Amino acid sequence: MNRRNLIKQLGLSIGATVIGSEAMARLADGTVVYEVPKNPLHKRLDKPVTAITLGAGGRGNVYGNYAAKFPEMLKIVGVAEPNAIRNERYTKKHGIADANRFDTWERVFERPKFADAIIITTPDNLHYAPCMKALEMGYDVLLEKPIAPTEKECRNILALARKTGRIVAVCHVLRYAPYFVKMRELIAQGAIGEVMSVQHLEPIEHRHMAHSYVRGNWHNSKQTTPIILAKSCHDLDIIKWIINKPAKQIVAMGDLKWFRKENAPAGSTARCTDGCAVERSCPYSAIKTYHDKRERVGVFDMPEDKAKHAEHIMEKLRTTNYGRCVYRMENDQPDHYISNIKFGDNVTASFSMEAFTSYERRRTRVMGSMGDMVGDMTELVVTDFRTGKQTKLVPIAEDVEGYKNNGHGGGDWLLAHDFVQAVSQQNPKLLTSTIEESIESHIMGFMAEESRKKNKIMDIKI
Repeated sequence: MNRRNLIKQLGLSIGATVIGSEAMARLADGTVVYEVPKNPLHKRLDKPVTAITLGAGGRGNVYGNYAAKFPEMLKIVGVAEPNAIRNERYTKKHGIADANRFDTWERVFERPKFADAIIITTPDNLHYAPCMKALEMGYDVLLEKPIAPTEKECRNILALARKTGRIVAVCHVLRYAPYFVKMRELIAQGAIGEVMSVQHLEPIEHRHMAHSYVRGNWHNSKQTTPIILAKSCHDLDIIKWIINKPAKQIVAMGDLKWFRKENAPAGSTARCTDGCAVERSCPYSAIKTYHDKRERVGVFDMPEDKAKHAEHIMEKLRTTNYGRCVYRMENDQPDHYISNIKFGDNVTASFSMEAFTSYERRRTRVMGSMGDMVGDMTELVVTDFRTGKQTKLVPIAEDVEGYKNNGHGGGDWLLAHDFVQAVSQQNPKLLTSTIEESIESHIMGFMAEESRKKNKIMDIKI
């Protein structure tokens, strides 16, 4: 349900607020439904910001869909995408001129600068080079996380952004989700006193893990980035952001325990389509996930003719990694990962990334001297120790069409809103996730991975 329909259904008058300045509605049971206020620094644009998208996959289409819905804000004028089907569809959706279509990101920069910004949604190992080139040529950049595969490359991007004076917005979209915005605001206001500790869980969900980090593009850390960065730099970043103190030390543990050849059940085969004897009872069956339930089939570039979908999916399962047995891949990403972090003022945090859950959506507990907070991104319950009063807050956020339950709490398009304003006004202060703000959590991730491998506590030096 989108925000407009929710407000309409509630049929509630907007009343005075006791926890913020935004519009709120209070239900009969005391639940507070709220939305974050519009940024007062936003201005009406005289013309839309123009951008070139490098990588027309899932994330490229998130920001492309924003441009399609808000053409007065953002116009996509170019695309670089080696997949011919994706290139064609993206071009058609945005009315891109043939001269501005490219099959590789390098070809974009053979032309003189022809847009305001570059949107980088290429694979993780192709973030660094195009970002550096974009900055050199004077583009502002919307950079999908992770920033780059190594700490040195992240620092290089930061240094060049400072040298050129260009904007680099990192897609740490949770910073823009109303749920986390409110959590940080309440902590800053002292709603639970002084923060002592944070517990944060990212439940990847078992089929999502199999799809992305066992069979999918991020299955091998050496070819992409470690899972703590590929998946969970969002979480390290949001922990850091809500605590709002410098990270000092980190220690991590975790391993690849289940998705291994020795755990393959008797009767299983190299592919789910090879007559596997246990395919029907396997929770990781590719046939059940992609063919029967039609989940996560966007990676297959589905044909327009729906009558051909079943045949197309089965062909992909016979020929790509998505049809292979999860126990027989070349994957090396840990399927469970825990980190403990020490921040300034002796605030501690524990983070757990878990593959083996039936559910998604991050869970967070914040313990303070005068109260606590417990939430799962759909609601946040704040308890005041002094009065014993509990307040339940439910955020409202703009739906991202086609990306239901993507786990970002509406942050994707709220980031896009701020990015186009920042580029239009040439004011990076409109953003909360600039490269300067975002690099610390990446360094936390690199240090966590080193800690996990070396079995030692790591200092975090920014």
